[in-house]
Amino acid sequence: MRRICVFCGSNVGIRDIYRDSAVATGTLLARRGIGLVYGGGNVGLMGVIADAALAAGGEVIGVIPQALKDREVAHTGIRDLRVVDSMHTRKAMMADLADAFIAMPGGVGTFEELFEAITWTQLGLHRKPCGLLNVGGFYTPLVAFIDQAVTEGFIKPVHRKMIVVDDNPERLLNTLAEMDLPDVPKWIRKDET
Repeated sequence: MRRICVFCGSNVGIRDIYRDSAVATGTLLARRGIGLVYGGGNVGLMGVIADAALAAGGEVIGVIPQALKDREVAHTGIRDLRVVDSMHTRKAMMADLADAFIAMPGGVGTFEELFEAITWTQLGLHRKPCGLLNVGGFYTPLVAFIDQAVTEGFIKPVHRKMIVVDDNPERLLNTLAEMDLPDVPKWIRKDET
């Protein structure tokens, strides 16, 4: 993997573990020679992970819509800041630049970006693994919800396995690097339920 897109909060959250994990993950990516692709902000966990990757000598590519840049949330310390016209263009460019996706703790925007990346993989629009960095159990309720969708016949078990969950960034990176993604149609036939 040359680059990983990390989705994460524009806030840092209330527990120090979130900030600490962003520092560890940014540093780890740089040390492994894996570029960071992210939303281009200087706020929240986004700013923390970018700063950590930069401090460790890593490649950092930020992608930010003009409207957010105008609000002065763009990271001015990265050399490769790509300013785009919309959130849709931002997500498409981030996906094009990355070989895999990781979601760290965040809010609605992080969830939306994560689920779009998973959906694109599930539909075969790209073949890029997706992972959840389950810092302090943050994603445990979401994983249970996804598993409920499998139980209820809305997600195939093979597609559920495409979502890697780990609380350790190093293990998560290792698993994403070794993943063999299924090439299975998304739609569930009546005889499969």
